[in-house]
Amino acid sequence: MSVQLVIDNQKRDASDGKTYQRIDPLSAATVSVGAACSVEDALCAAESSQRAFRSWSRTGPTERRRLLLAAADALEAKMADFCTVMAEEIGASQLWAQFNVGASANLLREAAALTTQIKGETIPTDKPGAVSMTWRQPVGTVLSIVPWNGPVILGARAIAYPLACGNTVIFKGSESSPRTHALLAEAFYEAGLPAGVLNFLISAPVDAAAVTEALVAHDTVRCVNFTGSTKVGRMIAQTCASHLKRCLLELGGKAPFVVLDDADIDGAVNAAVFGAFLYQGQICMSTERFVVDEAVADAFVSRFAQRVRTLETSVPTQSGNCVIGPMIAQGSAQRINQLLDDAIGKGATIVVGGLAENALMGPTLVDRVTREMDIYDEETFGPVTTIVRVKNAEQALEVANDTAYGLSSSIFSRDVTRALELARRLDAGCVHINGATVQNEPQAPYGGMKNSGYGRFDGSAVIDEFTEIKWVTVEPSDQPYPF
Repeated sequence: MSVQLVIDNQKRDASDGKTYQRIDPLSAATVSVGAACSVEDALCAAESSQRAFRSWSRTGPTERRRLLLAAADALEAKMADFCTVMAEEIGASQLWAQFNVGASANLLREAAALTTQIKGETIPTDKPGAVSMTWRQPVGTVLSIVPWNGPVILGARAIAYPLACGNTVIFKGSESSPRTHALLAEAFYEAGLPAGVLNFLISAPVDAAAVTEALVAHDTVRCVNFTGSTKVGRMIAQTCASHLKRCLLELGGKAPFVVLDDADIDGAVNAAVFGAFLYQGQICMSTERFVVDEAVADAFVSRFAQRVRTLETSVPTQSGNCVIGPMIAQGSAQRINQLLDDAIGKGATIVVGGLAENALMGPTLVDRVTREMDIYDEETFGPVTTIVRVKNAEQALEVANDTAYGLSSSIFSRDVTRALELARRLDAGCVHINGATVQNEPQAPYGGMKNSGYGRFDGSAVIDEFTEIKWVTVEPSDQPYPF
């Protein structure tokens, strides 16, 4: 259960010997013990990354591709280990663990393919005999800070894309999933990454701010990518701004799922169950708001509720059929209960489920939610979703956009032309017509708008995030100048 730091490909304890514990929210048992990185350890990792960058940034695309492909194979070979560790550490079902590993292996292979797609261009110039062009170069060391909820896939993208572009990476794993993130890092070490190209750190929650500040301030760190809450993302952005460092932020969400009056109700319900309750709704793309035309609302809610009642709620370490497992912390139950109490007091109806007694909460469906309720726009991040009834498509769009967030979204309609027109006006980085809000493909750009952050992971968009553009000219040395 013990997790160490990895600097220069060598496992080590924290310099002061400090550790912290990850506690199971149901049993109160210790599931992981992590080395608590100090500021001294963080600076050591940064210096290691700086040394490694000198050679790694000059490593050719074929070698970088070979290592990423080897890491993908190593990752897949650890599937059983990931299923066990993710169940114990973060309450993940086997389905969620398998999805994380399988999707991450595909992502690594996509990143490997990008190594030969990092290109500059030639630029027309008015200077006779001159050549004007651009180069794309690695930015330096990338600090990647990753959460616990999609620990493998969110970690893999935060490592693989910067490496593919020739950067070194300091991978700061989550204190809630240290064993899972250590297992991910191991796949890269087993692939044969040179020392210092990937350094792995974890910190105790109390030390996180100081460690992050020290890393962002270090000269070698030129870019930060962070996935997590909007609250912490704002603090990361402020820290980066104070040191003039670039950052890529993928933050919270309140994904709307619009059901128009001509929707395929059965198809919408299938997508609704998956999008709202995969991994207990603890995914940034989880469907937290169903915006439903009142003409079909009764039929949709009835069929949705019927399906929700069949979902098994259990502890994933004890049941292979678990769909709804425990939330990440007991505090999640208390926070969600406050939202439910507020909604019920203001006229909402609980169709399925109810208040949480502990972190193992059953799937809950709340109907007739209105703007006056806190749950209308506050992220629940749990096995709870809401129904907002509207009169027509225009009001549906208005409600869908009536949120501080803008990450993922869905529109269900048989009229694709109408759905596309609404999609253009929907404030979200991802819009899926007749599909679930929870989707990800490594070849497609992924990111949000508004308080969901800025920048894009995946696809060719990551090249912009993790490289610098340099303008280069080659000119005649004897060209004339005006003075």
